[in-house]
Amino acid sequence: MQILDGGMSNALEDRGHDLSDELWSARLLRDAPGEIAAVHRAYYEAGATFATTASYQASVSGFAKAGVPRDEAERLITSSVTIARQVRDALAVDGRQRFVAASVGPYGAVLADGSEYRGRYGVSKAFLRDFHRPRLELLVAAGPDLLAVETIPDVEEAEVLVELIDEIAFPAWVSYSVAGGRTRAGQPLEDAFAVGSTHLVAVGINCCAPEDVQEAVEQAAVSGKPVVAYPNSGEGWDAGGRGWTGDASNSTSLAPAWAAAGAEYIGGCCRVGPDDIRALARTLG
Repeated sequence: MQILDGGMSNALEDRGHDLSDELWSARLLRDAPGEIAAVHRAYYEAGATFATTASYQASVSGFAKAGVPRDEAERLITSSVTIARQVRDALAVDGRQRFVAASVGPYGAVLADGSEYRGRYGVSKAFLRDFHRPRLELLVAAGPDLLAVETIPDVEEAEVLVELIDEIAFPAWVSYSVAGGRTRAGQPLEDAFAVGSTHLVAVGINCCAPEDVQEAVEQAAVSGKPVVAYPNSGEGWDAGGRGWTGDASNSTSLAPAWAAAGAEYIGGCCRVGPDDIRALARTLG
């Protein structure tokens, strides 16, 4: 069993940072990288074996909109991996094995309009290839242990990413954002988890309600691959109001059933913090 970390953005906000602009947590790669390092350390110390980099919403085009030159944007994207690796290596004296997963969010995340929860962007597969490939290459060159291709709302985008993973030949997991037994774009989960690659170390779901995890894990396990599951707190994202709504729920009590159904990588996503991961690690440890 591998324990994943929780959300980067909420942990940064808890440390007093305003992430309301379109760069979201990626802005702090430029403005406060030490704060990102502090969040990685907090999750590792809470019991996580994986740190997920602050690159989810980072792209050359996104940084360009903020006035960041291309060479600096590329450096910032690769720095997301370097920061996590440095924290991991500094903690290695305790002898525990830890890993760095380079976050690769969907194209919709860069749009910063909630599209990552809808999919169907109205762009071609060729466009998605051209968008994703450069940052995949940047992240891989920085030396993570694997790619966390996450919060993918649409099977079509997943197919593009899996093709690129095969071309780059680097280990990755692919996790979908789901609701009600389907991808956010409305496709059946059996179609989503049929997307295959020899380089996929796991398939699964993330950034969904905890109540949606069990069915999705059972569907993902049919693929024969290890399953990854890291839901959000249960609150919902209001893209128009740029805030979270609804009530949080506690995944800790549900996690043993996910593990029994085949989940081998379990953690949290948005609004799940270090204390939640500590409780999860104790429950599954």
